[in-house]
Amino acid sequence: MNINLISDTFTIPSKEMLEAMLNAEVGDDVFKEDPTLNRLEDKVAKMFGKESGLFFPSGTMSNQVAIKIHTKPGDQLICDELSHIYHYEGGGVSFNSGVSCRLVKGINGLIDKDLVDEAINPPDFYHSPPTSLVSIENTSNKGGGSCYELDSLKSISKLCKEKNISTHLDGARIWNAMVATNTNPNQYGRLFDTISVCFSKGLGCPVGSMLLSSKELNKEAVRYRKVLGGGMRQVGYIAAAADYAIDNNINDLINDHIKAKELESILNEMEYVDKVEPVSTNIIIFSLKSIYNEDKFIELLLDNNIRLIKLGRGKIRIVTHRDYTQNQHEFTINILKNLKI
Repeated sequence: MNINLISDTFTIPSKEMLEAMLNAEVGDDVFKEDPTLNRLEDKVAKMFGKESGLFFPSGTMSNQVAIKIHTKPGDQLICDELSHIYHYEGGGVSFNSGVSCRLVKGINGLIDKDLVDEAINPPDFYHSPPTSLVSIENTSNKGGGSCYELDSLKSISKLCKEKNISTHLDGARIWNAMVATNTNPNQYGRLFDTISVCFSKGLGCPVGSMLLSSKELNKEAVRYRKVLGGGMRQVGYIAAAADYAIDNNINDLINDHIKAKELESILNEMEYVDKVEPVSTNIIIFSLKSIYNEDKFIELLLDNNIRLIKLGRGKIRIVTHRDYTQNQHEFTINILKNLKI
């Protein structure tokens, strides 16, 4: 038994998903002649109440293109200090767009209207860069899978509209947020100028992300995707996987959330655990008491065929997903309960 709790990106397509991929009708998407992808882009755009969808090979690329179309060199964007666009996209904000980040200290990766308002630079003060974009991550990866209440997002969106500042939602795990908060895609589409969504995490697809926007912004996004090398040919095989996942896998995410809450409860009982961050979806972040060694802890779990990952600064992460079975879950709980460090 090999139990991989490093990330939900380790999910493998199911037999049914592979069959959908095998039977996909394909064409050349660079010429917009892949019917399966064309249908998927239209389908997901309509789900979120947007005019256009544009498929990308990765969430990083879709986020970077979104930043590019909302800003110009010398601008500044506002995001939480734990944001994926700041920590895990290779410095692309500055490299690709020439933009700086105004980092805001939220709670578990979540910021609110007042924090955003305080971070906006005065538009007529030429000593500071113009604030042109607010980027929100939902759920927050480094925040432990935390997710926003819709009213908080509405307040941020309203403020940004009043200040003429664009908004982007990094929704790599938006599907988890929707399940956890009982919200629907259209509710998010009304609040943000652009939204990126991933298919390759909890939904179990092998690859893929999509950027949702207006027709006007989509035209710019197509160009920047080309510049970054993101145009693909017979991508309908991948699109078929995403289409299958949207129709069949979203509701299953609740099972990942239930397992994560159970692991949270177990870890809070363990003598060797110092702190467990609040669990909202499928990510558990915790730290050991200072007398215990993280590397030894992870090595002991690996000896039992359980793989975790360190986040740095004493934090360890577990991510539940659709390939983490109930048998694996029960085995993991038993190991955690009886572990001798």
